Amino acid sequence: MTNLTPEQQKKKEKTEMVLNNIYNLPLIPKIIVEVTKILSTENVKNPDLVKVISKDQGLVTKILSIANSPLYGIPRKVTTIDFALLILGVNEIRNIVSALSIIESFKNKTDKYLDQKEFWLHSFVVGSAAKRLTEDFGDKNSGEAFIAGLLHDVGISVIHRYFHTNFISIIEMVKDQGKSYYEAEMEVLGLTHEQIGYMLLEKWNFPISLCDAVLHHHSPKESTNGTNLVAVVHLADYMTQKLGVGNFEWDKGLQVEKESAEMLGFKEENELDEFIVKYEELFTQQSEYLRI
Repeated sequence: MTNLTPEQQKKKEKTEMVLNNIYNLPLIPKIIVEVTKILSTENVKNPDLVKVISKDQGLVTKILSIANSPLYGIPRKVTTIDFALLILGVNEIRNIVSALSIIESFKNKTDKYLDQKEFWLHSFVVGSAAKRLTEDFGDKNSGEAFIAGLLHDVGISVIHRYFHTNFISIIEMVKDQGKSYYEAEMEVLGLTHEQIGYMLLEKWNFPISLCDAVLHHHSPKESTNGTNLVAVVHLADYMTQKLGVGNFEWDKGLQVEKESAEMLGFKEENELDEFIVKYEELFTQQSEYLRI
């Protein structure tokens, strides 16, 4: 990140003050609190969990959507929460509920500046793709990859809800002045959406590797965490642009960093291109699935 000008520093401090107040808001819906409480017990009883989750049909729909996503990779159709628990397991359900609770907390009404459906689909695709890529790279920690991918742009949602006037200024600056979203965010807020997302997830005690992936999903080479997670999320984010599925305006012009590609084992650019092409059919299936 570049050094801040005095004006940007003032805006950064003002933004951080608002974020500190957000920490104290009753963010988590009651249904999420109940689910989390059950999941935190040593002996989770599936019928109890199913009963609580089933109270919120919106949550049920999203969990089933995730479970049946082509990129998520489950071979059988998941039609009930009971079956989702059986197939995914308690830990995976915990991951999904945790991520969905954060997204739900910052969801705002769709307006001409941010289409919430488009934002959700992008987050969904990146999360599912990050999980699939992690598994294909032979890493067992695919649950964390899903959360990191799903939440990588949560800072955008925060800006839209709690800094709406600033959000409009950022959009207009990009449109009218030709600035990048990074430049506009820094000029308006003194912080980027990556930094805002990182601050919130760190405050809520998410794993440092996950926070780091959110902070550096556009710039993996700046990460000092030493894990592949940030590189995987970066690649999944790029693939939505490259393959035109779940792509998002704020990622326009995103390119895969050489250091990130090398971290994942790609020495030449053509190797990465050939690898991405192998996922084209899966992403196409994902696109068709999301249109249902």
